[in-house]
Amino acid sequence: MDNIDLPAFDMLWGEVVGVWQQGFMGVDVNLIIKALLIFGGFLLIRGIFGKYVLARLHKWTERTETRIDDKIVEALIPPIKFIPVILGVFFAGQYAGLDDMLGEMFQRLVRSLIAFTIFWGLHRSLEPLSHLMRGLEVLLTPMMVSWLFKVMKVLVIFIGAAVILEVWGIAVGPLLAGLGLFGAAVALGAQDLFKNLIGGLTIIAEKRFFQGDWIKVDGVVEGTVEDIGFRSTRVRRFDKAPVHVPNSSLSDAVVTNFSRMTHRRIYWMIGVEYKTTTDQLKIIRDGIMGYLEKHEDTFDLKVSTFVRVDSFGASSIDIMLYCFTRTTVWGDWLEIKEALAFEIKKIVEKDAATGFAFPSQSVYIESLPDHDKPEMFVPPTDKKPDGKAKKKSGLK
Repeated sequence: MDNIDLPAFDMLWGEVVGVWQQGFMGVDVNLIIKALLIFGGFLLIRGIFGKYVLARLHKWTERTETRIDDKIVEALIPPIKFIPVILGVFFAGQYAGLDDMLGEMFQRLVRSLIAFTIFWGLHRSLEPLSHLMRGLEVLLTPMMVSWLFKVMKVLVIFIGAAVILEVWGIAVGPLLAGLGLFGAAVALGAQDLFKNLIGGLTIIAEKRFFQGDWIKVDGVVEGTVEDIGFRSTRVRRFDKAPVHVPNSSLSDAVVTNFSRMTHRRIYWMIGVEYKTTTDQLKIIRDGIMGYLEKHEDTFDLKVSTFVRVDSFGASSIDIMLYCFTRTTVWGDWLEIKEALAFEIKKIVEKDAATGFAFPSQSVYIESLPDHDKPEMFVPPTDKKPDGKAKKKSGLK
Protein backbone atom coordinates (compact mmCIF):
# COMPACT_ATOMS: atom_id res chain seq x y z
CA MET A 1 0.00 0.00 0.00
CA ASP A 2 2.89 2.34 0.67
CA ASN A 3 4.04 1.93 -2.93
CA ILE A 4 0.68 3.12 -4.40
CA ASP A 5 0.79 6.68 -5.68
CA LEU A 6 -2.40 8.13 -4.10
CA PRO A 7 -2.39 11.40 -6.08
CA ALA A 8 -2.23 9.40 -9.36
CA PHE A 9 -5.06 7.16 -8.20
CA ASP A 10 -7.18 10.18 -7.30
CA MET A 11 -6.47 11.62 -10.72
CA LEU A 12 -7.63 8.37 -12.40
CA TRP A 13 -10.75 8.27 -10.29
CA GLY A 14 -11.43 11.86 -11.24
CA GLU A 15 -11.23 10.91 -14.90
CA VAL A 16 -13.69 8.03 -14.34
CA VAL A 17 -16.12 10.36 -12.57
CA GLY A 18 -15.71 12.93 -15.32
CA VAL A 19 -16.50 10.37 -18.03
CA TRP A 20 -19.49 9.17 -16.00
CA GLN A 21 -20.80 12.69 -15.53
CA GLN A 22 -20.12 13.87 -19.08
CA GLY A 23 -21.51 10.63 -20.52
CA PHE A 24 -22.99 10.89 -23.99
CA MET A 25 -23.00 14.38 -25.52
CA GLY A 26 -22.62 15.98 -22.12
CA VAL A 27 -25.42 13.99 -20.44
CA ASP A 28 -24.68 12.18 -17.17
CA VAL A 29 -24.56 8.39 -17.72
CA ASN A 30 -26.48 8.00 -14.50
CA LEU A 31 -29.31 10.07 -15.97
CA ILE A 32 -29.13 8.10 -19.23
CA ILE A 33 -29.53 4.81 -17.34
CA LYS A 34 -32.45 6.18 -15.35
CA ALA A 35 -34.03 7.52 -18.56
CA LEU A 36 -33.68 4.10 -20.16
CA LEU A 37 -35.29 2.52 -17.09
CA ILE A 38 -38.18 4.98 -17.37
CA PHE A 39 -38.57 4.11 -21.07
CA GLY A 40 -38.46 0.40 -20.24
CA GLY A 41 -41.13 0.93 -17.59
CA PHE A 42 -43.45 2.48 -20.18
CA LEU A 43 -42.78 -0.44 -22.52
CA LEU A 44 -43.86 -2.74 -19.69
CA ILE A 45 -47.00 -0.62 -19.23
CA ARG A 46 -47.60 -0.90 -22.99
CA GLY A 47 -47.50 -4.70 -22.80
CA ILE A 48 -49.86 -4.82 -19.81
CA PHE A 49 -52.21 -2.28 -21.41
CA GLY A 50 -52.33 -4.22 -24.67
CA LYS A 51 -52.76 -7.60 -23.00
CA TYR A 52 -55.56 -6.69 -20.62
CA VAL A 53 -57.26 -3.40 -21.49
CA LEU A 54 -57.24 -3.58 -25.29
CA ALA A 55 -57.88 -7.33 -25.31
CA ARG A 56 -60.92 -6.83 -23.06
CA LEU A 57 -62.13 -4.00 -25.32
CA HIS A 58 -61.79 -6.29 -28.34
CA LYS A 59 -63.79 -9.05 -26.63
CA TRP A 60 -66.46 -6.54 -25.70
CA THR A 61 -66.88 -5.45 -29.33
CA GLU A 62 -67.12 -9.09 -30.43
CA ARG A 63 -70.33 -9.44 -28.41
CA THR A 64 -72.12 -6.79 -30.46
CA GLU A 65 -74.14 -7.75 -33.53
CA THR A 66 -72.38 -5.42 -35.95
CA ARG A 67 -68.88 -6.06 -37.25
CA ILE A 68 -68.02 -2.41 -37.85
CA ASP A 69 -66.92 -1.74 -34.25
CA ASP A 70 -64.68 -4.84 -34.39
CA LYS A 71 -62.98 -3.52 -37.52
CA ILE A 72 -62.53 -0.05 -35.98
CA VAL A 73 -60.97 -1.46 -32.81
CA GLU A 74 -58.69 -3.76 -34.83
CA ALA A 75 -57.58 -0.80 -36.91
CA LEU A 76 -56.88 1.50 -33.95
CA ILE A 77 -55.20 -1.00 -31.60
CA PRO A 78 -51.66 -0.67 -33.12
CA PRO A 79 -51.63 3.18 -32.95
CA ILE A 80 -53.06 3.10 -29.42
CA LYS A 81 -50.39 0.62 -28.32
CA PHE A 82 -47.77 3.05 -29.63
CA ILE A 83 -48.91 5.84 -27.24
CA PRO A 84 -46.99 4.42 -24.21
CA VAL A 85 -43.85 4.44 -26.36
CA ILE A 86 -44.30 8.17 -26.99
CA LEU A 87 -44.90 8.76 -23.28
CA GLY A 88 -41.78 6.76 -22.43
CA VAL A 89 -39.66 8.78 -24.87
CA PHE A 90 -41.11 12.08 -23.57
CA PHE A 91 -40.60 11.42 -19.83
CA ALA A 92 -37.21 9.82 -20.38
CA GLY A 93 -36.07 12.92 -22.27
CA GLN A 94 -37.49 15.24 -19.61
CA TYR A 95 -35.67 13.38 -16.84
CA ALA A 96 -32.36 13.26 -18.75
CA GLY A 97 -32.11 17.07 -18.59
CA LEU A 98 -30.82 17.60 -22.11
CA ASP A 99 -29.15 20.84 -23.11
CA ASP A 100 -30.67 23.33 -25.53
CA MET A 101 -29.54 21.66 -28.76
CA LEU A 102 -30.35 18.11 -27.68
CA GLY A 103 -33.52 19.30 -26.02
CA GLU A 104 -34.70 20.90 -29.28
CA MET A 105 -33.93 17.75 -31.27
CA PHE A 106 -35.66 15.62 -28.66
CA GLN A 107 -38.71 17.87 -28.71
CA ARG A 108 -38.91 17.56 -32.50
CA LEU A 109 -38.57 13.79 -32.22
CA VAL A 110 -41.49 13.63 -29.78
CA ARG A 111 -43.63 15.87 -32.00
CA SER A 112 -42.76 13.71 -35.02
CA LEU A 113 -43.81 10.56 -33.16
CA ILE A 114 -47.09 12.23 -32.15
CA ALA A 115 -47.79 13.28 -35.76
CA PHE A 116 -46.86 9.82 -37.02
CA THR A 117 -49.24 8.15 -34.55
CA ILE A 118 -52.13 10.48 -35.39
CA PHE A 119 -51.88 10.01 -39.15
CA TRP A 120 -51.17 6.30 -38.75
CA GLY A 121 -54.45 5.99 -36.86
CA LEU A 122 -56.29 8.03 -39.51
CA HIS A 123 -54.86 5.88 -42.29
CA ARG A 124 -55.87 2.63 -40.60
CA SER A 125 -59.33 3.92 -39.68
CA LEU A 126 -60.18 4.66 -43.32
CA GLU A 127 -60.66 0.96 -44.03
CA PRO A 128 -63.51 0.39 -41.51
CA LEU A 129 -64.94 3.82 -42.39
CA SER A 130 -65.27 2.66 -45.99
CA HIS A 131 -67.69 -0.03 -44.75
CA LEU A 132 -69.72 2.62 -42.93
CA MET A 133 -69.99 4.66 -46.12
CA ARG A 134 -71.78 1.94 -48.06
CA GLY A 135 -74.61 4.39 -48.55
CA LEU A 136 -72.47 6.27 -51.06
CA GLU A 137 -72.68 3.27 -53.35
CA VAL A 138 -76.25 4.31 -54.14
CA LEU A 139 -74.96 7.53 -55.70
CA LEU A 140 -71.57 6.20 -56.77
CA THR A 141 -70.43 2.77 -57.86
CA PRO A 142 -68.72 0.47 -55.35
CA MET A 143 -65.50 0.80 -57.33
CA MET A 144 -65.67 4.60 -57.26
CA VAL A 145 -66.13 4.48 -53.47
CA SER A 146 -63.12 2.16 -53.27
CA TRP A 147 -61.04 4.54 -55.37
CA LEU A 148 -62.20 7.49 -53.25
CA PHE A 149 -60.85 5.88 -50.10
CA LYS A 150 -57.63 4.90 -51.87
CA VAL A 151 -57.10 8.57 -52.77
CA MET A 152 -57.89 9.58 -49.19
CA LYS A 153 -55.27 7.14 -47.92
CA VAL A 154 -52.68 8.68 -50.24
CA LEU A 155 -53.66 12.17 -49.05
CA VAL A 156 -53.34 11.14 -45.40
CA ILE A 157 -49.84 9.79 -46.06
CA PHE A 158 -48.86 12.93 -47.95
CA ILE A 159 -50.20 15.32 -45.31
CA GLY A 160 -48.64 13.29 -42.50
CA ALA A 161 -45.25 13.35 -44.24
CA ALA A 162 -45.60 17.12 -44.79
CA VAL A 163 -46.39 17.71 -41.09
CA ILE A 164 -43.34 15.70 -40.00
CA LEU A 165 -41.13 17.62 -42.45
CA GLU A 166 -42.48 20.91 -41.09
CA VAL A 167 -41.64 19.74 -37.56
CA TRP A 168 -38.02 19.39 -38.61
CA GLY A 169 -38.00 22.81 -40.22
CA ILE A 170 -38.28 21.68 -43.83
CA ALA A 171 -40.74 23.91 -45.70
CA VAL A 172 -42.95 21.80 -47.93
CA GLY A 173 -44.14 24.65 -50.19
CA PRO A 174 -40.73 25.53 -51.68
CA LEU A 175 -39.92 21.84 -51.87
CA LEU A 176 -43.02 21.21 -53.98
CA ALA A 177 -42.21 24.22 -56.15
CA GLY A 178 -38.73 22.87 -56.69
CA LEU A 179 -40.15 19.50 -57.61
CA GLY A 180 -42.44 21.15 -60.17
CA LEU A 181 -39.83 21.23 -62.92
CA PHE A 182 -38.74 17.73 -62.07
CA GLY A 183 -42.38 16.64 -62.15
CA ALA A 184 -42.87 18.15 -65.59
CA ALA A 185 -39.88 16.20 -66.87
CA VAL A 186 -41.17 13.03 -65.27
CA ALA A 187 -44.65 13.61 -66.70
CA LEU A 188 -43.26 13.47 -70.23
CA GLY A 189 -41.90 10.01 -69.51
CA ALA A 190 -44.96 8.92 -67.55
CA GLN A 191 -47.57 9.39 -70.22
CA ASP A 192 -48.53 5.72 -70.08
CA LEU A 193 -49.08 6.02 -66.33
CA PHE A 194 -51.52 8.90 -66.79
CA LYS A 195 -53.22 7.13 -69.69
CA ASN A 196 -53.79 4.11 -67.47
CA LEU A 197 -55.05 6.33 -64.64
CA ILE A 198 -57.54 8.05 -66.95
CA GLY A 199 -58.46 4.65 -68.39
CA GLY A 200 -59.24 3.36 -64.90
CA LEU A 201 -61.42 6.39 -64.20
CA THR A 202 -63.22 5.79 -67.51
CA ILE A 203 -63.88 2.14 -66.64
CA ILE A 204 -65.33 3.11 -63.27
CA ALA A 205 -67.36 6.06 -64.59
CA GLU A 206 -68.88 3.99 -67.42
CA LYS A 207 -69.47 1.04 -65.05
CA ARG A 208 -68.05 -1.41 -67.57
CA PHE A 209 -67.38 -4.02 -64.94
CA PHE A 210 -66.93 -4.37 -61.20
CA GLN A 211 -64.99 -6.64 -58.89
CA GLY A 212 -66.16 -10.22 -59.23
CA ASP A 213 -67.46 -9.80 -62.80
CA TRP A 214 -66.63 -12.38 -65.45
CA ILE A 215 -65.26 -10.54 -68.48
CA LYS A 216 -63.66 -11.43 -71.79
CA VAL A 217 -61.35 -9.24 -73.85
CA ASP A 218 -60.73 -10.85 -77.23
CA GLY A 219 -57.10 -11.74 -77.68
CA VAL A 220 -56.17 -10.48 -74.19
CA VAL A 221 -57.78 -12.28 -71.27
CA GLU A 222 -60.92 -13.97 -69.97
CA GLY A 223 -61.61 -14.40 -66.27
CA THR A 224 -62.88 -12.80 -63.07
CA VAL A 225 -62.03 -9.20 -62.15
CA GLU A 226 -60.25 -9.08 -58.79
CA ASP A 227 -59.09 -5.47 -58.51
CA ILE A 228 -59.17 -2.25 -60.54
CA GLY A 229 -56.02 -0.35 -59.61
CA PHE A 230 -54.69 3.05 -60.55
CA ARG A 231 -52.52 1.63 -63.32
CA SER A 232 -53.83 -1.85 -64.15
CA THR A 233 -56.67 -4.25 -63.54
CA ARG A 234 -56.01 -7.70 -62.13
CA VAL A 235 -58.05 -10.44 -63.78
CA ARG A 236 -57.93 -13.99 -62.45
CA ARG A 237 -58.15 -16.52 -65.28
CA PHE A 238 -60.09 -19.75 -64.84
CA ASP A 239 -56.82 -21.64 -64.39
CA LYS A 240 -56.24 -19.33 -61.36
CA ALA A 241 -53.38 -17.43 -63.03
CA PRO A 242 -53.53 -13.66 -62.39
CA VAL A 243 -53.27 -11.33 -65.40
CA HIS A 244 -52.52 -7.62 -64.97
CA VAL A 245 -54.02 -5.68 -67.88
CA PRO A 246 -53.26 -1.93 -68.34
CA ASN A 247 -56.38 0.16 -67.82
CA SER A 248 -55.81 2.00 -71.10
CA SER A 249 -56.11 -1.31 -72.96
CA LEU A 250 -59.38 -2.17 -71.21
CA SER A 251 -60.86 1.29 -71.77
CA ASP A 252 -60.22 1.12 -75.52
CA ALA A 253 -60.92 -2.59 -76.11
CA VAL A 254 -64.18 -4.42 -76.70
CA VAL A 255 -65.05 -5.99 -73.34
CA THR A 256 -67.73 -8.66 -72.96
CA ASN A 257 -69.17 -8.72 -69.45
CA PHE A 258 -70.78 -12.12 -69.01
CA SER A 259 -71.90 -11.25 -65.47
CA ARG A 260 -74.39 -8.75 -66.91
CA MET A 261 -76.24 -11.42 -68.85
CA THR A 262 -79.93 -11.76 -68.11
CA HIS A 263 -80.10 -15.17 -69.82
CA ARG A 264 -77.71 -17.78 -71.24
CA ARG A 265 -78.16 -18.94 -74.81
CA ILE A 266 -78.30 -22.46 -76.22
CA TYR A 267 -77.75 -22.58 -79.98
CA TRP A 268 -77.46 -26.00 -81.60
CA MET A 269 -77.70 -27.44 -85.10
CA ILE A 270 -79.08 -30.97 -84.77
CA GLY A 271 -78.31 -33.06 -87.87
CA VAL A 272 -80.50 -36.08 -88.63
CA GLU A 273 -80.22 -38.66 -91.40
CA TYR A 274 -81.53 -37.88 -94.89
CA LYS A 275 -83.79 -40.92 -94.74
CA THR A 276 -85.79 -39.16 -92.00
CA THR A 277 -89.34 -38.57 -93.21
CA THR A 278 -91.38 -35.39 -92.90
CA ASP A 279 -93.50 -36.90 -90.15
CA GLN A 280 -90.40 -37.90 -88.21
CA LEU A 281 -89.02 -34.37 -88.55
CA LYS A 282 -92.26 -32.98 -87.13
CA ILE A 283 -92.08 -35.44 -84.23
CA ILE A 284 -88.56 -34.24 -83.42
CA ARG A 285 -89.50 -30.56 -83.73
CA ASP A 286 -92.65 -30.83 -81.63
CA GLY A 287 -90.96 -33.06 -79.05
CA ILE A 288 -88.14 -30.56 -78.41
CA MET A 289 -90.56 -27.64 -78.28
CA GLY A 290 -92.81 -29.54 -75.90
CA TYR A 291 -89.87 -30.19 -73.59
CA LEU A 292 -89.04 -26.46 -73.52
CA GLU A 293 -92.65 -25.53 -72.77
CA LYS A 294 -92.82 -28.16 -70.05
CA HIS A 295 -89.83 -26.58 -68.29
CA GLU A 296 -90.77 -22.90 -68.45
CA ASP A 297 -89.19 -22.39 -65.04
CA THR A 298 -85.86 -23.27 -66.68
CA PHE A 299 -86.28 -21.86 -70.20
CA ASP A 300 -87.63 -18.36 -70.82
CA LEU A 301 -89.93 -18.66 -73.83
CA LYS A 302 -90.77 -14.94 -73.78
CA VAL A 303 -87.48 -14.20 -75.48
CA SER A 304 -86.57 -15.53 -78.93
CA THR A 305 -87.11 -19.31 -78.98
CA PHE A 306 -86.98 -21.36 -82.19
CA VAL A 307 -87.07 -25.06 -83.04
CA ARG A 308 -87.18 -25.29 -86.85
CA VAL A 309 -85.94 -27.41 -89.74
CA ASP A 310 -83.29 -25.03 -90.94
CA SER A 311 -81.28 -26.41 -93.85
CA PHE A 312 -80.21 -29.39 -95.91
CA GLY A 313 -76.57 -29.95 -95.08
CA ALA A 314 -73.92 -31.93 -96.91
CA SER A 315 -74.81 -35.11 -95.08
CA SER A 316 -77.75 -34.24 -92.82
CA ILE A 317 -81.05 -32.44 -92.44
CA ASP A 318 -80.33 -29.71 -89.91
CA ILE A 319 -82.80 -28.70 -87.18
CA MET A 320 -81.98 -25.40 -85.46
CA LEU A 321 -82.51 -25.11 -81.70
CA TYR A 322 -82.30 -21.56 -80.38
CA CYS A 323 -83.40 -20.85 -76.80
CA PHE A 324 -82.37 -19.13 -73.54
CA THR A 325 -82.14 -20.37 -69.97
CA ARG A 326 -83.21 -18.26 -67.04
CA THR A 327 -80.06 -18.99 -65.08
CA THR A 328 -76.74 -17.35 -65.89
CA VAL A 329 -74.68 -19.55 -63.57
CA TRP A 330 -72.28 -21.56 -65.69
CA GLY A 331 -72.53 -24.77 -63.69
CA ASP A 332 -76.36 -24.73 -63.67
CA TRP A 333 -76.38 -23.89 -67.38
CA LEU A 334 -74.19 -26.89 -68.17
CA GLU A 335 -76.51 -29.14 -66.19
CA ILE A 336 -79.54 -27.81 -68.09
CA LYS A 337 -77.79 -28.36 -71.43
CA GLU A 338 -76.93 -31.92 -70.46
CA ALA A 339 -80.54 -32.75 -69.56
CA LEU A 340 -81.72 -31.18 -72.83
CA ALA A 341 -79.19 -33.23 -74.81
CA PHE A 342 -80.41 -36.46 -73.18
CA GLU A 343 -84.00 -35.56 -74.03
CA ILE A 344 -83.18 -34.75 -77.68
CA LYS A 345 -81.37 -38.07 -78.09
CA LYS A 346 -84.44 -39.89 -76.74
CA ILE A 347 -86.79 -37.95 -79.03
CA VAL A 348 -84.71 -38.61 -82.15
CA GLU A 349 -83.91 -42.28 -81.58
CA LYS A 350 -86.95 -43.50 -79.65
CA ASP A 351 -89.92 -41.23 -80.39
CA ALA A 352 -89.08 -40.47 -84.03
CA ALA A 353 -87.30 -43.80 -84.64
CA THR A 354 -84.55 -42.22 -86.74
CA GLY A 355 -80.90 -41.41 -86.17
CA PHE A 356 -78.34 -38.68 -86.08
CA ALA A 357 -76.30 -38.04 -89.19
CA PHE A 358 -72.55 -38.10 -89.31
CA PRO A 359 -70.27 -36.58 -91.95
CA SER A 360 -70.04 -38.81 -95.00
CA GLN A 361 -69.13 -38.61 -98.68
CA SER A 362 -70.41 -40.68 -101.58
CA VAL A 363 -68.49 -41.25 -104.87
CA TYR A 364 -70.48 -42.13 -108.02
CA ILE A 365 -68.67 -43.56 -111.12
CA GLU A 366 -70.73 -43.54 -114.35
CA SER A 367 -68.08 -44.72 -116.84
CA LEU A 368 -64.34 -44.94 -117.38
CA PRO A 369 -62.41 -43.93 -120.51
CA ASP A 370 -61.37 -46.76 -122.82
CA HIS A 371 -57.69 -46.33 -122.18
CA ASP A 372 -58.33 -46.55 -118.48
CA LYS A 373 -60.28 -49.83 -118.72
CA PRO A 374 -58.48 -52.79 -117.20
CA GLU A 375 -57.47 -55.73 -119.43
CA MET A 376 -59.72 -58.74 -119.26
CA PHE A 377 -58.14 -61.72 -117.52
CA VAL A 378 -59.07 -65.10 -118.97
CA PRO A 379 -58.17 -68.00 -116.71
CA PRO A 380 -56.49 -71.03 -118.41
CA THR A 381 -58.44 -74.27 -119.06
CA ASP A 382 -57.45 -77.96 -118.94
CA LYS A 383 -58.55 -78.65 -122.60
CA LYS A 384 -56.31 -79.19 -125.62
CA PRO A 385 -56.52 -76.93 -128.61
CA ASP A 386 -58.59 -79.62 -130.44
CA GLY A 387 -61.16 -79.53 -127.68
CA LYS A 388 -60.23 -82.84 -126.06
CA ALA A 389 -59.39 -82.99 -122.43
CA LYS A 390 -55.78 -83.18 -121.49
CA LYS A 391 -54.73 -86.47 -119.98
CA LYS A 392 -53.43 -86.07 -116.52
CA SER A 393 -50.20 -87.75 -115.76
CA GLY A 394 -49.09 -89.04 -112.49
CA LEU A 395 -47.08 -91.77 -110.76
CA LYS A 396 -48.65 -95.11 -110.13
